[in-house]
Order: sequence, then C-alpha cells, then structure tokens
Amino acid sequence: MQRLMIADSSDVVRKVGKRILSELGFLVAEAASAHEAVTRCQAELPAVLIVDATMDGALELIQQIRAMPDGKAVRIFYCVIEADLKTMMLGKRAGANDFLLKPFDRKILTSVFAGLAIAA
Repeated sequence: MQRLMIADSSDVVRKVGKRILSELGFLVAEAASAHEAVTRCQAELPAVLIVDATMDGALELIQQIRAMPDGKAVRIFYCVIEADLKTMMLGKRAGANDFLLKPFDRKILTSVFAGLAIAA
C-alpha cells in the first residue's frame, strides 16, 4: 500500500480526502500544519504528498521535503483554489510536481490518483 499525506489546515478537507483516497488503496496520513507535516515526513516519508497552497508555510514545507534524503522521489501535489499562474509557479519553483484544484471531490481524486494507487 502506498503512503500518501494530506497537509491541509482544514479538518473537513483532510477527512474527505482521507476517506476517498483510502478507498483507492492509499495508506493516508494527515497533517494540520506544515510543521506537523515535516515532523511526520521525517519519521516516514510518503510516496505522495498533497499540500494546501493556503496553509502557512506551504512552500517551505515543499522545499523541506525536497531537501530530505529520498525527498526528490515524493510526488507532491500543490493544492490551489484557482488556477492562478503566479501561485502555481511559486509551487513549481518550490518543488511541486503537479497541481490539484480545490474544492476536490471523489471524481477528481479518482481520476488523478487511481493510476498512482495501481502503480504501487
């Protein structure tokens, strides 16, 4: 089972995302802050990380993950509220691989992550 972490300050987003992604076959961990995410990643690095762009320290979180041993192997999705080029470029420069638009739902998460769960 592939490990995935959702780093988002919203309890609802984490809860919904965890339920859907667990059903797709991921072992899902949650982090309510960038600091909590870094601490959890230092203990056990996930294969996939979803980072909310509006969370305090989101860009620094991505940079810290990339600096960890094996951090370059983590697939990082930067979760944005709108397709704002400036925000997306900041995420890309920090080290994000891809983007997710919020709010996401079962259809979006299934289309993006079903292939990743199977690839594990």
